[in-house]
Amino acid sequence: MKKMLAILRHPWVGAALWVGGLMVPLLLNQTWVFIASLFAVYAIVALSQDIVLGRAGMFDMGHAVYFGVGAYVTAILNTQFNWPVFATWPLAVVAAALVGAVLAAPIAKLRGDYLLVATIGFNAIFILALNNNVAGMTGGADGIFGIGVPSLFGWQIGSQNAQFWLDWLAFAAVLLLIRNLDRSHLGRTLYYIKHDQLAATTMGVDARAYRVLAFALGAALAGFGGTLFAALMAAVSPGAFVFTESVTLFAIVLVGGQGSIPGVLLGTALMFVVPQAFRGFAQYRYFVFGIAMVVVMVLRPQGIWPRSQRKELQQ
Repeated sequence: MKKMLAILRHPWVGAALWVGGLMVPLLLNQTWVFIASLFAVYAIVALSQDIVLGRAGMFDMGHAVYFGVGAYVTAILNTQFNWPVFATWPLAVVAAALVGAVLAAPIAKLRGDYLLVATIGFNAIFILALNNNVAGMTGGADGIFGIGVPSLFGWQIGSQNAQFWLDWLAFAAVLLLIRNLDRSHLGRTLYYIKHDQLAATTMGVDARAYRVLAFALGAALAGFGGTLFAALMAAVSPGAFVFTESVTLFAIVLVGGQGSIPGVLLGTALMFVVPQAFRGFAQYRYFVFGIAMVVVMVLRPQGIWPRSQRKELQQ
């Protein structure tokens, strides 16, 4: 089992799986193309959650807020100000990062369950604001419909296959970013803060500033996922960013394996792909996932596919 996991952790295996994923539109029907697109979007958001929880060690139970900020910025700019979808990307990412930094600044010193409760409050406030149609632009409980398709140099990315390849390319870019983060100064600092904040602070690390930075980076990536989600669904509504979505993202990281890219991707597939493939049983996904969480936490508290010990030693 360990040998098999070691082989699967090899970077070339991951690259081969990604290339194999590109073949989905050529081999499978449009339902599976949509499911694969949805997997890419939610994998990006789950990886952004892993920056905050798995790499910086902070309990964030309101991560759907940043996902929603990115989606709504794209939806509002496109439908009400006629911005091209691609032009909304930078502003959506920056807006989500700013929201993450502003919300994290006053609570960065909180730890454990105190931080968790505070972030739950953010998610509740966000949904309440959306439902009340903030500034007459969020569409209330109905949301916003009619988001245009992305276009590049006059080429409309409107077909299901084109949307899939766009999402899959964005997914690859985020995977490279996360992989490089682990090897960077920021990644190593977050590792030290997570495992021994007192020692890191003693060595001169401004733990509060790095914790806020981790929130901002995670929020920016979640906002990026939100823009892809808005373009894929052509609509946004408060129901896609409720507290249960934050719980799901949180659980994906815990069950899959904190700080582990394969673990997070496995958790995303179990939570978002399997219910889509078996739509008739989708209403039971929280029931099944709840049982799975209990079983995994009892038998394998580090997650199904945790970060390798070799990487831990290298850190």
